[in-house]
Amino acid sequence: MFQSARLKLTLWYVLISVLISAIFSVILFFVSHRELERSYRRIAVFQSVESQFGINLPPPPGPNPENLEIAENRVIKNLAYANLFVLILSAMTGYIFAGEALKPIKKMVDEQNQFIADASHELRTPLTSMKTAIEVNLRDKNLDTKSAKEILENNLSDIDSMKRLSDNLLLLTQFEKNVVKPLMQKVSLKEIIEEAAKKVQYLANEKNISLKTAVPKNYIVGDKEKLIQLFVIFLDNAIKYSFKGGKIYVNSEKKDGTLAVEIKDNGIGISQKDLPYIFNSFYRGDKSRSKELVDGFGLGLSIAKKIIHLHHAKVSVKSIPKKGTTFTLVFNAEK
Repeated sequence: MFQSARLKLTLWYVLISVLISAIFSVILFFVSHRELERSYRRIAVFQSVESQFGINLPPPPGPNPENLEIAENRVIKNLAYANLFVLILSAMTGYIFAGEALKPIKKMVDEQNQFIADASHELRTPLTSMKTAIEVNLRDKNLDTKSAKEILENNLSDIDSMKRLSDNLLLLTQFEKNVVKPLMQKVSLKEIIEEAAKKVQYLANEKNISLKTAVPKNYIVGDKEKLIQLFVIFLDNAIKYSFKGGKIYVNSEKKDGTLAVEIKDNGIGISQKDLPYIFNSFYRGDKSRSKELVDGFGLGLSIAKKIIHLHHAKVSVKSIPKKGTTFTLVFNAEK
């Protein structure tokens, strides 16, 4: 598809280039023709004066009348060669420029197709699980109320999982379409992080993880709800990828008009080859990293990146496998 589009775009480049070249060639030919005729008239006047007064004058500059047609033919020939050169050059450069122009579109379409494929895969997994469980138990003639209740509970869990996925997909789509309208106001970063910590505390308790925050009462401009969601994502990830009994620290430092927040854990870490892709949708890293931690769809950090961009902030990450990960968020500080 893109090769066909590239050829069509190249053809348009060539047609436009040849059209412009042809227009300039016609203009140049008429200008040259006029100059040649002017020279011819000067020579004609010169010859008339010589014959009338019988004097010998130095010949004026310009072609001889008999060479006028030869000169015009030479101009036409040179212009034809020039147009041929423009045709070849425009075809080569047009093909290159068309490829470069279509690259972002191709990348976007490829990412969209990959996104759809990944979303379909994530939805298919719980649906297949539900379908299999129902089919197997329908064949069981001894199915009792207790077993049926367990099936319904498992199916309800899968439905909740699919609902979370659809909600996240809808949110990502809204970010992509720039329809998210943040309510920007001066907010306390300390309050936001404490609120986010409360929301994930039960997850930390389940794994006996210590969650400590040391954030002074500094201020930034942002959407409070979106910022809470942002830190919930990072804290949830830190808990998810930490070992039982681990520790998570959230620190903040104000410097040169910026406010840097660190979320640090001593969990399983991220391999160097995975670091460039962790903010991609559905990216979960290698299988060895996710053996213990299968919950989730790999959309959290994609949403986090959108919220960070929404607040004109920056994010960086450092990680050492089996020793931990540190995410650093940098915001513009308010007085």
